[in-house]
Amino acid sequence: MDEECRNCPALCETRTQVVHGYGDVGADFLFVGERPSKGADEVGVPLVTGEASGGTDDADGGERAGAAAGLRRVLERLALCDARSPVDRPKLENVYLTNLTRCRDPERPPTDEEIDTCEPYLNAEIRMINPEVLIPVGERALAEIGTEYTTTSSSDLSFPDVHATTIRGRGFALVPMLEPHEQTDEQTQAWVEHFAELMASDYRQTKGRRQR
Repeated sequence: MDEECRNCPALCETRTQVVHGYGDVGADFLFVGERPSKGADEVGVPLVTGEASGGTDDADGGERAGAAAGLRRVLERLALCDARSPVDRPKLENVYLTNLTRCRDPERPPTDEEIDTCEPYLNAEIRMINPEVLIPVGERALAEIGTEYTTTSSSDLSFPDVHATTIRGRGFALVPMLEPHEQTDEQTQAWVEHFAELMASDYRQTKGRRQR
């Protein structure tokens, strides 16, 4: 993975660092978010890293810090993250975390062009990890992952309907998740219970593979 990527000039000017994926490289479960949070941009760990320096510097900073903390708590409840491990270097088991894009603009979400430019990195990670289950976190990730890896119509892939459900795809099962900061306590509990049931099932035996 290119730590000095210059493919998106606008993002190069606003990022602190390129944030590639993080976690267990032999994982069955791969979570995909939209873009790095402020904390992830600072320390280089996607999705579960909150605001490392405290405070926020942009409109969605507080929400995304909450989302990171919320996702980490979910992983801890499922015994996929060691609760004693550091915030900036969580110890993950059977989980890999990544985003559609590797770099952050604090003022805006990534453009479609930036997501397309970054897609080879995501594809490389998916090929490398070779997971059994993809977990798109949020609307943007669901749209991108759902289009690529399922035959389900995009009109049928929408939140909250698909939250805490399993969608059989082309080579992977998908278990979509609402952004953690958007979830009610009931929605979080529903997702945890659904995923715990999936983990206890024969998911490796029931998933078809496609050539990639």
